Amino acid sequence: MTSLRVVQTQTAGVEHVRPFVPDGVTLCNGRGIHDASTAELAVTLMLASLRGVPGYVRAQDAHTWVHGTRPALADSTVLIVGYGAIGQALERRLDGFEVDVVRVARTEREGVHGFDALPRLLPEADVVVLIVPLTDGTRGLVDAAFLDRMKDGALLVNVARGAVVDTDALVDALRSGRVSAALDVTDPEPLPEDHPLWDCPNLLISPHVGGASTAMEPRSYALVRAQLARFAAGEPLENVMDGDY
Repeated sequence: MTSLRVVQTQTAGVEHVRPFVPDGVTLCNGRGIHDASTAELAVTLMLASLRGVPGYVRAQDAHTWVHGTRPALADSTVLIVGYGAIGQALERRLDGFEVDVVRVARTEREGVHGFDALPRLLPEADVVVLIVPLTDGTRGLVDAAFLDRMKDGALLVNVARGAVVDTDALVDALRSGRVSAALDVTDPEPLPEDHPLWDCPNLLISPHVGGASTAMEPRSYALVRAQLARFAAGEPLENVMDGDY
């Protein structure tokens, strides 16, 4: 394809595409397409995990009435790790839940901490949400040391990429009962039938459906139309992936 000029993905992460893009070809990601869907799922996973919805579903299947008090999202501290478009969309959706939002990103700026602040911030967070791209700098970010710094009873939510989390370390942390987790992404993925994650306590898994909602399609079409118009007019494209991201 010697005439190829641009590759436009429908995904926010491009780690699976970048190695195959020839030199001289512009790579653009789908930033903005999945903001609403992924932020919505992150809130869903938080609420379902904290309020024990999976347990209620199992109790319903067993025709059993189970009552008890569960942690609330209200009055909690939510640490958003990755404050790009999806992280910002998540904060907007959390606005009515009476939470204290703390922001962390690769680049420190006003109101947003850098990654180097994580050791100080993790012990104070009730919920930690991962929304970072998978790069050399974020692969294995959530390791045993990261999990050890989380407060007892904290919830880890991953709507980023599975490899951001050290799976073996997470399995150990879940089995210890110190933390709980809600994962839309896993490493490996799809998760093999015999993988130990399936049987971990205090874990909710969804099958990488963060962007899989009716909100994605119209946003995808709108982005592609706008990109084609810019390309035809000789204007700069949006969402160009230059270097790390």
